[in-house]
Amino acid sequence: MSTILKLDNITKLYPGVTALDDVSLSFEQGEVHAIMGENGAGKSTLIKTIGGAIQPNSGTITIGENSFDHLTPSLSSENGIGVIYQEFNLVPSLSVSENVCLGNKLGHKFYKDRKQMNTETRKVLEELGLDIDPDMMVSLLSTGQQQMVEIAKSMIKNCKVLIMDEPTASLSSAETENLLKMVNTLKQKGVTILYISHRLEEVFEISDRISIMRDGHYIKTVNTKDTSRRELIKLMVGRDIGDEYPKRQTKPEKEVVLEVKGLYGQGDENVSFQLHKGEVLGVAGLVGAGRTEMAKMIYGYLKKDKGEIYVRGEKKDIRIPAEAIASGIGLIPEDRKREGAFLEYGIDWNIPIMMIKKASNGLFVNRKKTAEIVDKYIKELSIATPSAQQLVRNLSGGNQQKVVVAKTLATEADILIMDEPTRGIDVGAKQEIYNLINDLVAQGKSVLMISSEMEELMGMADRIMVFYEGEVTGFVDRQHFEQNHIMALASGIREAA
Repeated sequence: MSTILKLDNITKLYPGVTALDDVSLSFEQGEVHAIMGENGAGKSTLIKTIGGAIQPNSGTITIGENSFDHLTPSLSSENGIGVIYQEFNLVPSLSVSENVCLGNKLGHKFYKDRKQMNTETRKVLEELGLDIDPDMMVSLLSTGQQQMVEIAKSMIKNCKVLIMDEPTASLSSAETENLLKMVNTLKQKGVTILYISHRLEEVFEISDRISIMRDGHYIKTVNTKDTSRRELIKLMVGRDIGDEYPKRQTKPEKEVVLEVKGLYGQGDENVSFQLHKGEVLGVAGLVGAGRTEMAKMIYGYLKKDKGEIYVRGEKKDIRIPAEAIASGIGLIPEDRKREGAFLEYGIDWNIPIMMIKKASNGLFVNRKKTAEIVDKYIKELSIATPSAQQLVRNLSGGNQQKVVVAKTLATEADILIMDEPTRGIDVGAKQEIYNLINDLVAQGKSVLMISSEMEELMGMADRIMVFYEGEVTGFVDRQHFEQNHIMALASGIREAA
């Protein structure tokens, strides 16, 4: 293999922060090279430096035979670098071909040749094995299809190095499988893939080498076939954190704290289950199976058609979230940025917002009481922040998630619905969330935990309830956890129970 991209002594400084500290790395042609590290390790700064969005303070970037002290987005693209960020850079109101050819010189300088755009787009889509209509509006595509359009955008520009930042974070299992196949297709064509992901199982499946970053420093590069999950986690966090899923010392009690009977609505049909005191009840199923809809109906965020909800044996008619909160139910939503936190406000505003009435005396808020609550949860959840006034958008993904959890815990809920509680956060922050879940159930609280990561559910749950197309296809006790068995139920094969 020949080196296609080389970074020498890259340093990037911000006021009071060294985002990249003398980082040197090299990437070979036709390899899948994973870059891993906790949130704040410097991964995003590194890829933005390569993509030209950020200019380093010092160092050299070499692409092929050309060396640069910094890049611009256009210069990076001209030298064969393509970047697919978590937030897609597509224009929803334009067609697939218009997006793919955006910025390319096709036709007259004052207008585009639509026929030529469609021809060129169809050609690159066929080369990638994609069955997408070039005339279709991007707004009508699924998330997975939009991801493929982003790849096609890069490939039409003769991309030699493709950077993918958390590419499967919002994809279904089927879309993830298609993406990983696409990565292998690109690799066979000689394209170098820089793959940034928190998902260890994906990294082990598709990468050739893995580079670890920590606190802005380059730590080590290992051959994927020669390493282990435990070694990678130790390299990322700087210490041996023991079992990935911490052992729980307590067992669920017999008392039923939440019972759902015959819940219908939002595509769900006849959902019934019991949640016991001190239990973690996992909820498995493919994306779109109805798990999130079920959670939001219980919480009163979505309207149910029919069904009964009992909290500690008492029937509750929950129509809005305030009634769920009053009943001791809290929801940590799937999308923390859109539904979980107010990103443009401080931690001190976010954490007490849902229990503000309890801290109020008529028209006035007891600022001392809210400050005490905020300080309590910053300490208890180890939220890394320079101050309680820090805007949530400036926190890492893991710390944003902790703020969302704290906001729910501040309501004093003892039934916690956690929808994808560790999505998009690093391994160190994940383990902190796992330890928190164990602490909560040890206090007698109960957790309904929705997750698309099967290993996470099997590592944390006492039982797993499995969904398929809006229906519960089975329950599996911990002693019978087996991935193929659960996946069969998630695929609608009831007789596997």
